[in-house]
Amino acid sequence: MFAVVINDEEQYSVWPAHREPPAGWQPEGTRGTREECLAWIADIRTGPGSADRRPDGEQHGQRGGGQQGQGAEEAVAGRTG
Repeated sequence: MFAVVINDEEQYSVWPAHREPPAGWQPEGTRGTREECLAWIADIRTGPGSADRRPDGEQHGQRGGGQQGQGAEEAVAGRTG
């Protein structure tokens, strides 16, 4: 079982649900298989209202150089706010 975690920069990651997230990361609330969690993150990145579809053209990863958060294994997606 995995959980989706989020950090202060609104980056999402997949983390083993039985482990406490590393410093700076909090559970987002979504749990499931690794594949289900990754699919949820992919959907949030491309769904209506996501940064990828913002009218100003700002793309994921522009803020912070597109680097993924440190400390969370398998950080997969950044969201700008």
